[in-house]
Amino acid sequence: MTVYIPLSKARIAVFRNEFINDPERVRMQNAVTRVGIDDVALRHDRVVSLDTTMSVRLDDWEVTNQRKSGRCWLFASLNLFRYGAAKKLKVKNFEFSQNHAMYWDKLERANLFLNDIIATADQPVDGRLVSFLLETLLGDGGQWNMAMSVYKKHGVVPKQLMPETQSSGNTARMNQSLRAILRQGAKELRDLIGAGATPGELENKRDAYIVAAHSILTTHLGTPPAEFDWQWRDDSGRLHRDGVLTPQEFFSRYVTVPVDEFVCLVDDPRPEHPKGAALTVDYLGNVVGGDPVRYINAPISEMKRLAIEALIAGEPVWFGCDVGKMMARKEGLWSADLYDLGGVYGTEFTLDKENRVRYGESLMTHAMLFTGVDLVDGIPRRWRVENSWGDENGDKGFYTMDDSWFNEYVFEVAVDGRNLTGELSAAITADPLHLPPWDPMGALAAGA
Repeated sequence: MTVYIPLSKARIAVFRNEFINDPERVRMQNAVTRVGIDDVALRHDRVVSLDTTMSVRLDDWEVTNQRKSGRCWLFASLNLFRYGAAKKLKVKNFEFSQNHAMYWDKLERANLFLNDIIATADQPVDGRLVSFLLETLLGDGGQWNMAMSVYKKHGVVPKQLMPETQSSGNTARMNQSLRAILRQGAKELRDLIGAGATPGELENKRDAYIVAAHSILTTHLGTPPAEFDWQWRDDSGRLHRDGVLTPQEFFSRYVTVPVDEFVCLVDDPRPEHPKGAALTVDYLGNVVGGDPVRYINAPISEMKRLAIEALIAGEPVWFGCDVGKMMARKEGLWSADLYDLGGVYGTEFTLDKENRVRYGESLMTHAMLFTGVDLVDGIPRRWRVENSWGDENGDKGFYTMDDSWFNEYVFEVAVDGRNLTGELSAAITADPLHLPPWDPMGALAAGA
């Protein structure tokens, strides 16, 4: 039988006396009550050691800005696409429409959610699975495979064809309305199933709520173009015309990345998911019939090797990480030991990567793009990162990552699967291990 120990006045008095009689703790209290903890704990020696120069660097363009939205996965993938498109168009700062991508992701995700509600009607509404689906619906986040499903089905367009709106860069109110109407739809669908409704009746009700979601999205984000007359001027001022194109045709002509060949490698440090295994997360996706979310659990050394090879070959690399840990946002720096929090608090932070994942202390929260790496005798010591938080921090929005941070807080890279070898190559077609919907490896798709 578990015995709960109360927090007694005597124990609290001991804690208090130990603290006030420790000069170092008092000095830290004096500092932190006047200055933010990050300013006190930031290690100056690490800051000055993180040189921003790189032996391999691809970027010479301006960064993008996702503003108050969780669209990092879409921004990072479209930033990857624009590298090749900008070369083809001869327009250095060309951008694809991130608003267009989000519109179709959310409409597709609304449809998937309502289908999931029908499929789980035999589960209790307050059970873990249905509660999870109701809690996490229509977030802004997503994964690489989800982005590819959107682009393959709905294509892409230049940013000027579907520019940002107030809601695309500040999604909270729009998402609130979408969740409210879809949760209402979930109740009505479950009620109909409980009353013995026919498949046709269920389909009509589901479609009515997809129409409602479509109305909300179109009101907030605008109407996606079905086709457009594409012409542009390159950076030398020369006019080009390519005629009337659909978004799907634009994707086919101007996205140079071989997306069908790409696979996602993850560093899942839990031994029950062995290296070389294929993984998937149940109920994670957006497009019914689209690409399933699929990972290959790989050693971090292989993830680095393939990322380096891609950068040397002139291709940026999409990746997912736990962005907020050991980050100096203003300076645009990451290092595994950037902050001496243990020294400030007089305690030890000892969880390794495996146990940070296992105990909820670390998970994928953000996607970005590697655009450079600093190599010494082929060994990486720093990485250059294109973020999507605007140009106010770091090197005009580009950040510098110490290689130690890659080890601890990078979880995923998207790479050309044709470059995999051995068991990693075999895992491309292997039956995956199924992780539950709430597993940390699916966290990037939760978003805002």
